[in-house]
Amino acid sequence: MTQTTEDLLAQALKEIQLLKEQVAFLNRKLYGVRSEKMTDPNQLSLLEDPSVFTEPEQTGRQSEEEVVASPRKPKRKRSEGIAADLPVEETLITREASVCEHGHQLVAVGKHFVRTEIEHVPGRLYQNQIFEQTYKCVACEEADGDSHLYQAEAPRALFPHSMATPSLVAEVLHQKYTMASPLFRQLHEWARAGVLISETTLANWVIGAARLVQPVYDLLGRVLSVQPFLQGDETPFQVLREPGKTAQSKSYIWVKRSIKMAPQQVVFYAYGDTRSGKFAKSLYTNFSGVLQCDGYAGYNALTEIDRAGCWAHVRRKFFDDAKKSGTLHETVPLKLLNQMFALEKSWTSLDAKVRRQQRDAHLRPVIDEFWSWCDAADIPLKSTLGKAVTYAQNQRRSLNRVLEYGELELSNNAAERAMKTFVIGRKNWLFATSPAGADANAIWMTLIETAKANGLDPRAYIRLLLEQLSQLPEFPTEEQLEACLPWNQTFTGTAQSTVA
Repeated sequence: MTQTTEDLLAQALKEIQLLKEQVAFLNRKLYGVRSEKMTDPNQLSLLEDPSVFTEPEQTGRQSEEEVVASPRKPKRKRSEGIAADLPVEETLITREASVCEHGHQLVAVGKHFVRTEIEHVPGRLYQNQIFEQTYKCVACEEADGDSHLYQAEAPRALFPHSMATPSLVAEVLHQKYTMASPLFRQLHEWARAGVLISETTLANWVIGAARLVQPVYDLLGRVLSVQPFLQGDETPFQVLREPGKTAQSKSYIWVKRSIKMAPQQVVFYAYGDTRSGKFAKSLYTNFSGVLQCDGYAGYNALTEIDRAGCWAHVRRKFFDDAKKSGTLHETVPLKLLNQMFALEKSWTSLDAKVRRQQRDAHLRPVIDEFWSWCDAADIPLKSTLGKAVTYAQNQRRSLNRVLEYGELELSNNAAERAMKTFVIGRKNWLFATSPAGADANAIWMTLIETAKANGLDPRAYIRLLLEQLSQLPEFPTEEQLEACLPWNQTFTGTAQSTVA
């Protein structure tokens, strides 16, 4: 059928509008504010009100007018503080003169408190030369005339013929994975401290120590596989010397973690050379519970697992549409989504059973209204709003899972935060040279983030692990490995974090 000029014009205008939306969306992603918070429309910004800098200040006449005082906002509580177990040292300031103005000798009768200060002492390195004490039995020697010598047995070194120690390697790992300082950046600090070492040696320590603790890493993966609920995510990562792939190709770091209500918190990272469903199946082998994740198609290969969707990803799509013009206009679906999260926020302290009841009574009607709006919406599929609706409807069944399980959160944000920690490090490390380095990254991120999730100081926990595992047999038993898990109070007592 031949199209009329009016039809062609209408089609062209539609395409122009879609292109405008795309340009506005990309500009906002590149240069705009990343936050998805909803601001109060009645709150004025200093930058949006030109009169703030152009109008004169208050005059005397205005000062005489009656002013109605607005209610004051409650003061925020100070978040700063000092841990109760932080060591205390006292400094007593004495008088320069020990006599009064009449020349009489002064006698100390007490002290007056002035203030508390926090002092910092930089880390201290020293050489620890290990000797084994030699003994002899004098009585036996007198009895038979032969020498009877005995020698103490020193603990095994972390690495043979190396100056590395658990405390030194734990500091290197802390700097790289907790503070996101790459190895090449650490070289200068170690040199200034008196240790001249190469980046290759540091990398070998990281990889070698990762092989040592891998049995604990594997055990944490098995602990996760028997938990009933998990959250998952993935992000690209570059590995330069990967067999069969160019240096520019993408590899991936995957994360699976416990939900907030799980009694044993585990954050597990894994390196994969692909983002395909094949790797997802291998990662979630032996898991038969409910996995909460985004709408990525690679998870479709997990046919034996129930999947729950993430409402935060859905909200993000509608938020992008609501702000496509640069100014946020709260649309009907976005308003409903904001209402869902506001309800959920009031139930965070409830147990799973009560939260499911609250969701069934109060959240279900809002979700039903959201789906009714999506079903009735007549919008171009290629528009930002059309894409948001399509994204939501494609996951309708998995998104509604939150109504069935009170244990699940409304969003997958906990897994995304765990991945964000890795991404911050990736911005500094940039890449891994080899698959062995990528595996080491996954192992150390798992142990460090799991330690944090269980309230431990990650540096102290890593040091304990290296000290303990370096003295175990080559093939430790399951009981020996379980004793090293972060929720074992006997093992981790000295690694408890002072951060609330």
